Amino acid sequence: MNYEHRRGWIEERMLALSNIFAIDIAAYAVMSNHYHIVLRVDAGRGMDWGTDEVLKRWTQLFNGPSSVQRYLSEGPERLSAAEATQVEEHAELYRARLHDLSWFMRVLNESIARQANQEDGVKGRFWEGRFKSQALLDEQALLAAMAYVDLNPVRAGIAQDLQGCEFTGIARRIRNVARTQAQRRKPADSSRVTCHVSRSRSSTSADHASETGKLRSEQHLKSLQPAPLIPFDPATRFEIAIPFAFEDYLELVDTLGRCIHPMKRGLIPERTPRLLLRLGMETEAFVAQSASMLKSFGPVIGAPDSLCELAARKRKQRVRGIRVSRAIFNRKAA
Repeated sequence: MNYEHRRGWIEERMLALSNIFAIDIAAYAVMSNHYHIVLRVDAGRGMDWGTDEVLKRWTQLFNGPSSVQRYLSEGPERLSAAEATQVEEHAELYRARLHDLSWFMRVLNESIARQANQEDGVKGRFWEGRFKSQALLDEQALLAAMAYVDLNPVRAGIAQDLQGCEFTGIARRIRNVARTQAQRRKPADSSRVTCHVSRSRSSTSADHASETGKLRSEQHLKSLQPAPLIPFDPATRFEIAIPFAFEDYLELVDTLGRCIHPMKRGLIPERTPRLLLRLGMETEAFVAQSASMLKSFGPVIGAPDSLCELAARKRKQRVRGIRVSRAIFNRKAA
């Protein structure tokens, strides 16, 4: 049986959940047996949501207890004092969960596991184990992680170029640019033209079910609208943005993709991509480490200064990845 369609499930579900959680997605790659996401957790935004906003968001995913359902359907004035207090307690709990990476991954993996188990006609665990995460400390780390993730299909030899990187953030961005350009070229009467890592447990505990209510039906979850990816914006016009020009990022990943393809591995580009110059990153080291860059670091990734500052703050003598960081990120920025 071909399971390629399940990659689409994961892609659409993670984008839909980003529209509900205070979590924004910068890059992703869904492979045949795992996936990677580069995301931003915005705790401040989540904590600013009022009770109504929190409950409306949470109940898009879970049914919620009867007091919450009554609050949303009948209004707070119809609740007793005890029920109103209970609703506020639930809202406080849900507010914290809506900017919690573990809950984001839990809902994502549980819903995909449920779909897959239903399709296979089986029950039980679907994912192998709990997800792993790494914190990105600076722009260099963000760039390295995004490039690593977006180029996963090329590195694995299942795509020849960026356009062939199905189920990735970079392919989605390229399609969106092409769609926007096509719409701009439409004639004035165009209205007549007809024209859209995880390895986590899927099981749900009884405590989890009693606190949150049952996860909504698959039909309902499929109706959730996907959130856009974090935009590229070097001029910082947007409150939340990737601080690079998309054209520069595209140049970098296109160049790097030509270097890391299994048939061309180790090729050094004739011209250094603009982003590497701007951020002071060594081209040869960046290419050489691209296949295992994230594995060379521990729970945090960053330039040498960022890693040393973190080590001093945590009173640690060593931070994993400092040698690789110095090799890649220690060039004088342009």
